[in-house]
Amino acid sequence: MSMTCKWTDELLYRDVFLQNEREQSIYNFEQSDAGWLLAQFTQFEAQAKRLMDAQLALPAYEMVLKCGHAFNLLDARGAISVTERAAYIGRIRNLARSIAQSYFDSRERLGFPMCGKAEDRSVA
Repeated sequence: MSMTCKWTDELLYRDVFLQNEREQSIYNFEQSDAGWLLAQFTQFEAQAKRLMDAQLALPAYEMVLKCGHAFNLLDARGAISVTERAAYIGRIRNLARSIAQSYFDSRERLGFPMCGKAEDRSVA
């Protein structure tokens, strides 16, 4: 979004968000702690797996979102190599796939509520 866009009749977008964008950029590209972010990624990934084992797909989904955010910060900071980048993306993809399956399984255990009759759920 352009910084010259009107937010209201009296305010521009930059009047509202410029300081936040500057500070977040400094954090993302200069001040974020790569070691801490790597540890966070590992912890979020472990939590997601633990939550799936406990059949809690939705909280596990929250953890994979946090993994993605930690990865994006690490990538922006240049803290991971090209090879590591591909491996992290694969870990997130595999985790997301497992969580999607876990969610499907949880809905299946409940008989797919809100989906109508079994014959209505068939894929065309």
